[in-house]
Amino acid sequence: MKTYTFRAGTLDDRDELQQLFVGTIKTVCIKDYNSEQIEMWSSSIHNEQRWADILIHQFVLIALHDSKIVGFCTLDKWTYIDLLFVHKDYQRIKVAQQLYHIIEDAAKRQHIKSITADVSKTAKSFFEKMGFSTVQKQVVRLKEIKFINYKMIKNINA
Repeated sequence: MKTYTFRAGTLDDRDELQQLFVGTIKTVCIKDYNSEQIEMWSSSIHNEQRWADILIHQFVLIALHDSKIVGFCTLDKWTYIDLLFVHKDYQRIKVAQQLYHIIEDAAKRQHIKSITADVSKTAKSFFEKMGFSTVQKQVVRLKEIKFINYKMIKNINA
């Protein structure tokens, strides 16, 4: 069984996180989104200000295996999971689950009552397994391209 270490993300991680983000979208999400949607979604790595804001203002948690970044999750204002991506070669071996549980524990320490996320079709079943429920199906627009995703929520104040 592989062992992982976890640490906070920094601006120095941006390039590797962006590569993981694009690689995951282009390999894992292709079963749920068409090529035009995949290309538009992937192109969001070119929004340098957004990536800087994520790494400066959000809680960014990185999973490492042998010093290689294999996954990451970001929590905005302790209440919103903005990004949760796992490298294509590390899917379905509990990396996302471990990232999520650490993020949830961090939110609980901030006395947060619920966590929300806008979740892709690809990630919806994972979030359901983590105890999230769907608030609504959404049609989101990136430029002229439409995407379906889901607004989800989990109450964590047990």
